Amino acid sequence: MAEAPLVAVGEVLRPYGLRGELKVRPLTDRPLERFERLERCVLWEPDRDRREECRIVSCRFDGTTAFVRMEGVDSPEAARRFQGLLLAVRRDEALPLDEGHFYPWQLEGASVETRDGRPVGRFVRVESGAQDLWVVEDGERQRLIPAVASIVVEVSVADRRIVIDPPEGLLEL
Repeated sequence: MAEAPLVAVGEVLRPYGLRGELKVRPLTDRPLERFERLERCVLWEPDRDRREECRIVSCRFDGTTAFVRMEGVDSPEAARRFQGLLLAVRRDEALPLDEGHFYPWQLEGASVETRDGRPVGRFVRVESGAQDLWVVEDGERQRLIPAVASIVVEVSVADRRIVIDPPEGLLEL
């Protein structure tokens, strides 16, 4: 798993209890399905791309919070070193999505054009905030495109193509 691109599925918040459990905030739309299948994962620090493979011994939920036990971690002190890290899986282990949905990384490098065929650039990434913004580069500059249905009118993962209908002035910002 060391060099494979990763997808974060949870964030380790802190140790929990006396047996070394980790309190985890799921970062997935289907946390029960994702975590019930999770036997191995990578503890990941993306800023430094520090990775540590781990085996999951157990997982339980209380509301929307997951409580995860890792092999070899049996005390709060041992669990503390994982605080703030992400639980991740390889991209090819990501859960399949429903028709018409996609992961942002599936669009990396996709061409972006206006409804009338004018090239805008290439999809780079998503910036999250009050609303998702898609970062599109054209080699000279980056543009932020709001990811809303009135602007993003077509997305084809298979064709690696995105069609937008930007309001007047958006592409000049």
